[in-house]
Amino acid sequence: MIDRSNDSMEKTGRHTLVVPIRFADIDGLNHVNNAVYLTYIESARIKYFNEVIGESIDWNKKGIILASASINFKVPVELADEEVIVSTWCSNIGTKSFELSYSIVNSKTKAIAAEASTTMVCFNYSEKRTIEMPELWKEKIKSYEQS
Repeated sequence: MIDRSNDSMEKTGRHTLVVPIRFADIDGLNHVNNAVYLTYIESARIKYFNEVIGESIDWNKKGIILASASINFKVPVELADEEVIVSTWCSNIGTKSFELSYSIVNSKTKAIAAEASTTMVCFNYSEKRTIEMPELWKEKIKSYEQS
């Protein structure tokens, strides 16, 4: 387990992605629709995985699947806020799965708009079964998170 519970937003090594707010993200209440936050964290998760793991993945052999997602909404984000910053970190590594945590921050107000977590499971797509997380992935994530 990687304990990042007391980290500040400025923690060195915390992975970030700046996401522009699009007109299409806005709902009838003039704020970013709750479903859009899943897209924001998906984009951050893909960037995190590509940059931290850094290897080309043959998705027919091994990969990851999303097993669960949870989002706690704090304050609304509006189109005028222009962009959010999604911070991503690995909060737990298991045998076949790992948990990613996210903080979505309004770049104008610096307020935390939402906090989220996802459980990712390592998966063999050709055999349609879960697999153990490759040791290389574990090592790279731990090294990144502890830097």
